[in-house]
Parts: sequence; structure tokens; C-alpha cells
Amino acid sequence: MKFRINRIEILLLLIVFPFQGCQHKEKQDEKDKKQKTYTVLGLGDSITEGKGEKQSYLFPLWEKLFSAGYRTEFIGPNVHKCRIGSIMNAGFSGENVEYLNAHIDSIYTKYPADIVLLHAGHNHLAEELPIPGIITMHKSIIAKIFAINPEVKILVSQVIQSGKLPKYSYIPELNEKIALMVQQLSNEGYPLTLVNQAEGFNWKEDCLPDKVHPNIKGAKKMANKWFDALEAVLEKPLQSFNPEEVVYKRIDSTELKLHIFNSYPSDTEKKKACIVYFFGGGWNVGTPLQFYRECAYFASKGMVSISVDYRIKQEHGTSVFESVRDAKSAIRWIRGNADNYNIDTARIVAAGASAGGHLAAATGTLSQFDEVGEDLSISSKPNLLLLYYPVVDNGPGGYGSKEMKKRCEEISPMYNIDSETPPTLIIVGTNDPLVSVKQAELYQEKMTNAGVSCELKLYEKAGHPIFYYRKGVSNYYYKILEDSESFLEKHEFL
Repeated sequence: MKFRINRIEILLLLIVFPFQGCQHKEKQDEKDKKQKTYTVLGLGDSITEGKGEKQSYLFPLWEKLFSAGYRTEFIGPNVHKCRIGSIMNAGFSGENVEYLNAHIDSIYTKYPADIVLLHAGHNHLAEELPIPGIITMHKSIIAKIFAINPEVKILVSQVIQSGKLPKYSYIPELNEKIALMVQQLSNEGYPLTLVNQAEGFNWKEDCLPDKVHPNIKGAKKMANKWFDALEAVLEKPLQSFNPEEVVYKRIDSTELKLHIFNSYPSDTEKKKACIVYFFGGGWNVGTPLQFYRECAYFASKGMVSISVDYRIKQEHGTSVFESVRDAKSAIRWIRGNADNYNIDTARIVAAGASAGGHLAAATGTLSQFDEVGEDLSISSKPNLLLLYYPVVDNGPGGYGSKEMKKRCEEISPMYNIDSETPPTLIIVGTNDPLVSVKQAELYQEKMTNAGVSCELKLYEKAGHPIFYYRKGVSNYYYKILEDSESFLEKHEFL
């Protein structure tokens, strides 16, 4: 039996199906707009602030909240340096609860957060018999915050144990009094949440040698306690992320992981394309969580989607050269282990933003920087490139350190384009102060001269980055997703 479709039916198909796609996008936009972004104020001393080697719960808590799908913005007058750059807070090193009480009016007036995390009680001596005063200050701080914002959620913590004795021998009794205080104030109508940070915290295992400040393990324990308490007071998020984490490379004690999203692991009939994302941050800061949303989306479309952790200066004291080695190692590991994830080795896409765009482009252009000891018979070159505001020119007129400019012919994708470079899509904002339209157009011209397809999308008035992933999605997020998807479909990767 033959079926015939007339011109009117064709026109209807062309009209209806794009309209349905727009409807789906509009519904998703509406959901995203409805999801609340919570402001969070970490309030306390150096245990909250974290400086130098002193760890803070702030970054591991942000990680957990982001992975669970919550949108949060940490605010405050002070900066905690971490691998995503900085997290703001109201932690004051060396100060006690009396200091917090004296300044909380001005602090909270300027930073009226939806959520306050209060962890205070250190920086006293046992011989001062400080417990009654600490409890009085807690009550005053809580009352002052509620006077400014009656809708605030305050999580009050029993403080972590310390091995610095006898100075902090009063802490166990203090924690009992804090619990009684929270119960009393709750009975009086204050909607407080008690968080027992002392329970399960062992200073012998969880503190730095100073016996007071948390180490990485201790900071994560604190983050877990805060997170469990926050889940009870925050609205349920739209989606959460739970990728499989697999070690792809070990350097001394450092383990580098792939964060793998694979929505259809039971599908063994057809090999799947794979998209591999590299986060931005100037090879200095950043996290694989940057591309969790994109990974989840393309995994839902049937791709294996991977966000790569690689060495960065803030975390590992390394340079761009080690980052490039890791990027190439990641692609090589994925191709070498493709059968375990049902990946089509001829359809691997490298993608990234800013410095991550540089790394993606580097895997497709640079012939050097292979890690010693790896199986070089397995190619580290992807088959397609998606580059979002990428740092592709590291020469004298481009972006990068003095060492990069000195070695630009080795490290810069702009200087290493040839006929084997994978087909590429570049997305750049016209107001980008780091990656100019002129640089992007020159890159496209060199690609074309080498006989390789290169598309360039210019986003009017967009800057660098095009949007801030930590602040949620935006219209630019959907535009990038749409252009990326079209490019992948064009090359039959979707």
C-alpha cells in the first residue's frame, strides 16, 4: 500500500512539529523560572570562613546542593577561596560569638539571606566559664535576624568537637545548652532547626594538626550534616544529578575522575555517540559540575555524556600543560574503554567552555602533551568539537600566561590546525573581552583553508562567560543547547 501526502499536509507537518518543540521549551522555561534560588549566609568563625589550609564546609556543601538540583547563592562579606573560585560567607577568623552579635545587624541588613547557617562557640577559654554568655549571644543573634527578616530559616549548630584542651573542654556542655536553647526558642515560635555537627565528628580524624579546624574529611562531614538539615526546609528541586564517577587517571595521590551520565545502560544493540565536557576557569579553578545540566540533557537524548575532572592550579598547583595532558588522557581512556559503555569510538565529541574550550580544541589539534606510559596506539583525538567561547589563541595577541605565549606554537590550537582537525562549532559572544570575534573568525578561516568544516555562531551582546552556570539557566543556556543539538544532528551524532 502506498501513502501520499499532499502539499497542505506537508505544510501542516512543518508548522505543527516546530510549534510542539517550542511548546516543550516554553514549558521547561516556565519550570526553570518557578524554581527558587536560595541565598545562604554561613555565619561563624574561621571554621566557617576557611583560609589557607583551613578547610570550610562551604564548598562541599555547595557541591551537594548543586548535585541535588538546588539553586543556591552563598552571600556575605568574606571570601572563601576554593576550586570554583570563591564562596562568600560571614565567617570571621579569630572572632567569637560576641563579635557576631555586635555586628549581625549590619551584616544581615546588607546580606539578608533566605537561609542562615550558624556555627559559633569557639574562641573562648574554659576558665572564662563562657557557656551562659555564648547562649545569651546566640539568642540575641537569632532575635536580631528575625527582626530584620521574619521569613528567614535559621539552622543552629551544635559545634564540632576540638582536641585543643583544656581550652575547649567546655564544648560538650555548650552543645547540650544549645540544644535546650533551640527547643525553648522553638516553643516560643521561632522556626529554628537544630543541626548536631558534634555527633560523628572525631577531631583525631577530622581535624588539621591544630586539633580545631576541619580537614577535607571533616569539612565534608559538616557539609553532609548541613545538607541533611537543609533538605527538610528547601523546596524539592526540578531535577537532581547522580552520575557514575570513574577514575581515569592517577598521579601520585591524585585521582582524576570522569562523571558519566548514561540514561540507557541496558541498550546493547546500538553503539552510542559520546559527548565529553571540559569545564572552564582559566586552568586555575572550576569543577565538572559546570556541565551536569548539559550532560543530563544529552544523556536523555541517547548519548553517553561525560564531564571531566582535570588538574587545575587552585587544587593541584599545576599549569595549563598538565591540564592538556589530562584532557588527552580522558579522551584516550574513553576510547579505550568504549565497549564498557557501549560507545561508538567514531562518534566522540569534545566540548568545553573558555579554558575548557581550549582543552577540547587541544585534544583535536595538538600532537604533543601525551602522558608518559599511556598506550599511544589509542587515539586521544575526538571526532567532533563543540567550543563555547573557547580560548583558542594563546599567542602574543591572545589569552594565556607568559609561558603559554612563549610556547604558543605548542599549546595553542590556533597554531596547530590541519586537515585532520575535527569538524567544529564555535560559539562566541560579540562582547566577549577575552575571545574576540576577530579571533574566532580567524580560527574559522584557518579551518576552512585546511579543508575542515567550521561553523561560527555569534551571540549578540553576550560576554564571557555567556551565562553563569552557578546562577541557574538563562535564555542563552537554551540557545547554546539548541545550536549544539543542531550541530550534533547535522553530523549524525544524535
